Amino acid sequence: MGFDILTKVDDIVNISFSKIDFSVIIYIMKLSLKGLFKNIGPGFITGTSDDDPSGIAAYTQVGAQFGFGMLWTAFLMLPLMISAQEMSARIGLVSGQGIVAILKKHYPKIIVYVFVALILVANTINIGADIGAIADCVHLIIPQIPFTVLAIGLCVMILSLEILVSYKHYVNILKWLGLCLLSYALTLILVTNNWSELLFHAFIPQITFNQQFMIALTAVLGTTISPYLFIWQGNEEVEEEIAIGRTSIKKRRGATKKEIRGMRWDTVIGMAFSNIITFCIIATAANTFFKNGIFDITSTAQAAQALEPLAGRFASLVFSFGVIGTGLLAIPILSASASYALSETLNWREGLYRKFHQAHGFYGVITAATAIGLLINFIGINPIKALFWAAVLNGIVTPILLAVIIKVANNKKVMGKYKNGKLSNTFTILTLILTALSASLIFIF
Repeated sequence: MGFDILTKVDDIVNISFSKIDFSVIIYIMKLSLKGLFKNIGPGFITGTSDDDPSGIAAYTQVGAQFGFGMLWTAFLMLPLMISAQEMSARIGLVSGQGIVAILKKHYPKIIVYVFVALILVANTINIGADIGAIADCVHLIIPQIPFTVLAIGLCVMILSLEILVSYKHYVNILKWLGLCLLSYALTLILVTNNWSELLFHAFIPQITFNQQFMIALTAVLGTTISPYLFIWQGNEEVEEEIAIGRTSIKKRRGATKKEIRGMRWDTVIGMAFSNIITFCIIATAANTFFKNGIFDITSTAQAAQALEPLAGRFASLVFSFGVIGTGLLAIPILSASASYALSETLNWREGLYRKFHQAHGFYGVITAATAIGLLINFIGINPIKALFWAAVLNGIVTPILLAVIIKVANNKKVMGKYKNGKLSNTFTILTLILTALSASLIFIF
């Protein structure tokens, strides 16, 4: 939080303990949040966006289907997520360019085209599922407003903010929305009676060697370690540098030890927060749905609605508000990461720091991805089923894409002295092996 904050807090405390009142406590909290928000950035936003409504649906389904049996995956995925995202962020920070721009320079075009095609398809499906989930949850709270009006209004609001608000202010909105994930920690507290049982299963892996389990495991890995996260965090490191005046690639190339250290802490905080929330969502579903014989949850709205008779109206509302907040965070990130990928492939001007008239193609892709995602909710496609298989597809393709990014991160021409070390290679290769293994086992069982 910074020495300046600690000094101010000490000054306040030394005045007189008897004078400490709620106004002082609120002041301290404001200072702490201000310091925290100043020191977190792309890593925190990336981590929180990973627990979007579609991810919430996948984790809820896993908890309903397997109970506490897959809680251990939240802890397993933490070092894997950190290593993959730190590597992607480091590439962006050191090279001064996004992942796709680097791939174009150093690797065959077919690799770039496959990478970008996957991002566009998977992200658009994700956007569609997220729009439907948010509109459904708002409709549960305010049933008087029709689903169609909510979905369209939601898209207009998100696009307006993404296009019209400057990057400096927009990124702060995303940080605040990330805090909505705390609602799932509160929900878990409300529904848990036996903490010892929960903690036991959190650290004792339970693995069932059948196709159903492997598909669920691949979906969880594909939802958690997703290609769009690599794109987003790498590009946001570039956006952060542009925001402080490094407008050319030459100025952005390279990094100081302090910048690398700050990026790593930001990434660790973001991924740890993300996986704690993943743990809370799976555990909540196991405590409520699985224990009450509800094994199939097809949407976040159904989950919120089903919680009410099992855990009370308040728990249901908290769950719904979490879906709404994280959806508002994730949809612009999904559309922007798709646009970064395509814009860099086609050499278009790109970046959220640009005005609309400076980057028509970039903002056009954002608008198109959001609009197509909206249409998915009205053409008879079940976005949750489509999303589940998109997550499985991500799980299958992620190891291939990760292998390419590992190669980039080990390229001394690109990374210089900040190329992958032994520890980074160990964890990223382990991530690659585990994602490839879980995907392969689908076809074996």
